[in-house]
Amino acid sequence: MTATAAVGAPAERREGREKVTGTARYAAEFSSPGRLFARPVPATVARGRVTGVDASHALGRPGVVAVLTHENAPRLGESDDPTLAVLQGPQVPHRGWFVALVVAESQEAARAGAAAVRVSYDEEPRDVTLSETHPAAYVPDTVNGGYPAVREHGDPERAFAGAAVRVDTGYRVPPLHNHPMEPHASTAHWDGERLTVHTSSQGTTVVRAVLAEMFGLAPERISVVAEHVGGGFGSKGTPRPDVVLAAMATRHTGRPVTVALPRRVLPSAVGHRAPTLHRLRLGADADGRLASLVHEVTTHTSRVKEFVEQAATPARVMYAVPHSRTLHRVVPLDVPTPSWMRAPGEAPGMYALESAMDELAVELGMDPVELRIRNEPETEPDSGRPFSSRHLVECLREGARRFGWARRDPRPCARAEGSLLVGTGVAAATYPVLVWPSTAAARVLPDGTFLVEINATDIGTGARTVLAQIAADALDVPLERARIRVGSTELPAASLAGGSSGTASWGRPVHEACRRLAERLTGFPGPVPEHGLVEHADTTGTADAESPYARHAFGAHFAEVAVDTVTGEVRVRRLLGVYAAGRILNARTARSQFVGGMTMGLGMALTEGSTMDAAFGDFSESDLASYHVPAHADVPDIEAHWVEEDDPHLKPLGGKGIGEIGIVGTAAAIGNAVHHATGVRPRELPLTPDRVLSGLLERGRPSV
Repeated sequence: MTATAAVGAPAERREGREKVTGTARYAAEFSSPGRLFARPVPATVARGRVTGVDASHALGRPGVVAVLTHENAPRLGESDDPTLAVLQGPQVPHRGWFVALVVAESQEAARAGAAAVRVSYDEEPRDVTLSETHPAAYVPDTVNGGYPAVREHGDPERAFAGAAVRVDTGYRVPPLHNHPMEPHASTAHWDGERLTVHTSSQGTTVVRAVLAEMFGLAPERISVVAEHVGGGFGSKGTPRPDVVLAAMATRHTGRPVTVALPRRVLPSAVGHRAPTLHRLRLGADADGRLASLVHEVTTHTSRVKEFVEQAATPARVMYAVPHSRTLHRVVPLDVPTPSWMRAPGEAPGMYALESAMDELAVELGMDPVELRIRNEPETEPDSGRPFSSRHLVECLREGARRFGWARRDPRPCARAEGSLLVGTGVAAATYPVLVWPSTAAARVLPDGTFLVEINATDIGTGARTVLAQIAADALDVPLERARIRVGSTELPAASLAGGSSGTASWGRPVHEACRRLAERLTGFPGPVPEHGLVEHADTTGTADAESPYARHAFGAHFAEVAVDTVTGEVRVRRLLGVYAAGRILNARTARSQFVGGMTMGLGMALTEGSTMDAAFGDFSESDLASYHVPAHADVPDIEAHWVEEDDPHLKPLGGKGIGEIGIVGTAAAIGNAVHHATGVRPRELPLTPDRVLSGLLERGRPSV
């Protein structure tokens, strides 16, 4: 394969063999002489103060070296993220807040020591229950991502009242949890005046900046490495307590320390998708053209830090409507701080919006694909900016063709197979195009190979491979001659892997550095020096953060389900996604990302959900035995395709993010298919058998 064919080709992952053979090293696997292991002790009350910590039993156990508490732990400087201020005071803001850290010679000794720590509390009244009418609800200034909490155009109330066809409905999405294969872990080591940290993170540049601030160190004295990361889905986008605890423990003991968080503490320690309560009002004329759209969201945040899921923002992008209001309310509760989870805002927001659009189609007696096409906007509805490119209609039409949508009988309960009812559903998808400044270096070596360095992070998306493809094309060399180094603060600084922004943000400086190097080598006299020749690139100020265009990826999801009328079980038989995501830079890894997102959306629809226990102030589903992610038997033969899209405003690469759009809309397509199969309209996720069966019984179980 030549370099001119590198971008777009289905190149295999460069690190694939390391991962499947077990030689890829993750954060907890960097061993060094004298390494210790530490395990945190979570609070067992939902709100209060620590009045005493009895560490004597733990310190008396074999192998336990130290127990850190708020009374003896190193003092930390202030951080913009108060969730990292661990062991700094006696206050307990929520259940699961870390109140001690046991450091021991082995993981087993640390676990046993943590179980032996006795903590006493002065417990205070707690409030952990979210409701639409909660008296503490308020409208924040902005929501996650810096979006305004409220946007209004025209007179949506009057337009809704005068609409020929109206839908006024509500939906509930429960708390959802990030459960990457590799739980959050960090290994830290003080070596003289230098701190080295191996951590499972989506962005080591940010980790170093935060550690420097909290420990009062010059950033140059800190090295942070994330060689391989076993997934994150947003929960590793910013530093988490494990990296701070590891640095504290190594400073306290003078020995290397690994902190690997147990999976059961992840829901309370590393963020979660906050529950969202949605009210949707859609008003349309008899031809299906929207006159009014109102999307109001109520969610929760912690008392530690405000984080507001921006679930109403997708409604500002999707459909042409002259009168609209999108609004967010948030309730501060005694709960863990929510944070990013794959497609924050878009995943729950589009579930509600696309379910409501399906309801409107039913009320109109209109095909739901046609309803969406009929409301296609010419410009972005909220901002009025022109789209850099928008091919949602093509996605809907191509998806309908591939899925066989034209053969669909629109009547609910029209297709039965014994005790099974079969139905199909559709939903649209969108995700913004985000690009952040980054830097890169490209070097030619005497052996004729090229080394590209950038502090990007490969969280399992294939970033190493795609960046090598971009480099090879820019250098005009075969792909095997381009090597990539990522995942260390010793490399040129780059943005984090989040918001589907990685390839667009990192690919630009890689392309530019390689292009400059190629130009320098043109007619270069003599052999390459022993140290090589290097060129740098920095996209600061050129990343088009304030583009005059509305930049989004779009897609369409189609689902076929079979619902067992005896048990209430829902089985997805087919999932199809068609996307318009700019230029696809690697067909193999792109398809993997789309399918992975759709699988996660299937879990959101059918199996994943968490409940806040009002009595204990804790998430009831805290591990993979109770929080059910899809297994192989749950996932059908998923198809992912894309339409060719040339976006001239996303040069030089023309790609859009693909990591998150796969989850957006999938749950709605499945829910809409369940309604088509049964006539029961799901309004709360996940669609577990008890909920489906209750709906069937309330409606009057059809005879099949």
